[in-house]
Amino acid sequence: MPELPEVEALRVFLDEHLVGKEIDRVLPLTVSVLKTYDPPLTALHGSTVTGIARHGKFLDIGAGPLHLITHLARAGRLRWKDSFPTAPPRPGKGPLALRTVLTGGDGFDLTEAGTTKRLSVYLVHDAAEVPGIARLGPDPLDDSFDRDTFAALLAGERRRIKGALRDQSLIAGIGNAYSDEILHTAKMSPYLLTANLTDDEITRLHTALRATLRDAVARSSGLAAGKLKAEKKSGMRVHGRTGEACPVCGDTIREVSFSDSSLQYCPTCQTGGRPLADRRLSRLLK
Repeated sequence: MPELPEVEALRVFLDEHLVGKEIDRVLPLTVSVLKTYDPPLTALHGSTVTGIARHGKFLDIGAGPLHLITHLARAGRLRWKDSFPTAPPRPGKGPLALRTVLTGGDGFDLTEAGTTKRLSVYLVHDAAEVPGIARLGPDPLDDSFDRDTFAALLAGERRRIKGALRDQSLIAGIGNAYSDEILHTAKMSPYLLTANLTDDEITRLHTALRATLRDAVARSSGLAAGKLKAEKKSGMRVHGRTGEACPVCGDTIREVSFSDSSLQYCPTCQTGGRPLADRRLSRLLK
């Protein structure tokens, strides 16, 4: 799933390629992709793109008084096109979900692989009209997101730190992958309870969070939209690297599986050498 660093890179890319250009047409190709119906997408036809913004994992294309907002979900991708076929695309065929064509002939496609369709598009007058944006917590790359702000957010939380980092209403933009990376950098177990964090641990976690996201944004800066997925994968130290050697200590990276996701961690760096319980795997081995 594209997370804050990749969506930020897309924001920069689209700022360079879209702002100041006129939209010729926007074509929804799947029934499920469009989450709003008033105003209609045709209201964008002939309008000029005035700005690009990011809200957590949401990408916001401003065109006059309107905002075309998308959340790429797990399998969504934005693919820039210098030109398009003359024949219109056929709705419901393949991964293509939405096409935006500029008057110059270039533009972008939104695609989504797989059978579970979660990619979403909204056309609104105010970004706060999108429910997922209205509930977002603060952006961790904002200058105001200092150590004390982070500590105040965690105060009163009583859950595993992995889940807290992924909670969009607590902190915007961090998902499964970067929460693994942040915790590895901070040398903390994903099962550590937020209520048990010491002042020093909160400081260490805040430093790791900011550094991990900033490094990822820097790696993605200047990349074309189609290269962001590969860059994200290559930059991971533990996430998605089950069975490989930890780049810090050399121990074998382990995994805990859940019904719809998994986490990766290094026992030596994060859990004092102890493997975490994986109840799903234990049931399979019985």
